[in-house]
Amino acid sequence: MKTVEEIYQEMLSAYGEKTGVAPAEGCDLSARLYACAAQVFSLYVQAGWVARQAFPQTAEGEYLDRHAQLRGLERKEPVAARGVVRFAGEISENTDRPIPAGTVCMTAGLIRFETIEDGLLAAGQAHVDVPVQALVPGISGNVAAGTILSMAVAPAGISACSNPSPCQGGVDREGDEQLRQRVLDTFQRLPNGANAAFYQQGALSFDPVAAAVVVPKPRGTGTLDVVVATHQGLPDRDLLDELAKYFQRRREIAVEVQVRAPQTQAVQVAVQVAPHSEYRAEQVLEEVEDAVRGWFTGQRLGHDVLLAQLGSLIYGCDGVANYAILSPTADVEVEQDVLPVLDTLTVEEMP
Repeated sequence: MKTVEEIYQEMLSAYGEKTGVAPAEGCDLSARLYACAAQVFSLYVQAGWVARQAFPQTAEGEYLDRHAQLRGLERKEPVAARGVVRFAGEISENTDRPIPAGTVCMTAGLIRFETIEDGLLAAGQAHVDVPVQALVPGISGNVAAGTILSMAVAPAGISACSNPSPCQGGVDREGDEQLRQRVLDTFQRLPNGANAAFYQQGALSFDPVAAAVVVPKPRGTGTLDVVVATHQGLPDRDLLDELAKYFQRRREIAVEVQVRAPQTQAVQVAVQVAPHSEYRAEQVLEEVEDAVRGWFTGQRLGHDVLLAQLGSLIYGCDGVANYAILSPTADVEVEQDVLPVLDTLTVEEMP
């Protein structure tokens, strides 16, 4: 793209050729030509921007959304993290203490969660677990176990709360690069209403779905399975039923479509980490643990657990000077409809 100065010099040269007069530097005409050159430069910039928005490979924001709409796609909205909070109080032998839906709990960093169904601490019980969901969708709701420790307004008779397991599944609104890849996939693998791309892209159009694979002829000719995973891992029954109804209306004639959750394969991970001297060991170990846990999502459906990828993930954490993977000792290979899930995770400082 030409610069303002280049355009200005071309204008001076053209003016001199046409009139035989060279404008003096700093005169009124030179100032006018320079102002005109600046406006022409802005037109170059605008034309370049328009060209970028004209193609899905370079379009951004709402213009990429329009390309997606032409391919029957929409940007995925954020998904709220979910988990369980354990409410506790003094044991009462004859009084039930209800925990209404909408009870708000929070972390020390004021990340808020609310109960999504009514709970009840029955008489004689010390605690009860109630499912919760982050109030703000996105990855900010993915918090470690034991971090939800307070309540905005405690229900009567409830004195403490904590999450015994991590809250997971929170996903930010789909970014340009993720949406762009889905748009380009529709050109590379054209869905025709009958092929695997049609079913896979249909499943991926649902916000909770992180990955989907199609298994042809699992029960013989005229059958196929659509296997889906969410960011949390396994889909719930409501999502599977919703997908089944979706494909029932769109499937080919005389084809039996079954939507199911993937099989799982447990993976035990044990690593040793050597932190840099200027970092606290506890901080580095915690970051590595969070990174590894966050890597085992539903997006790994059908993907082998490669030691090279796992090592790159660990080494990319701030403060890691060296590492050793003790388990698994080799790459873990999985079938296309199998989801590798994290069974146990041990992160220790390297001796």
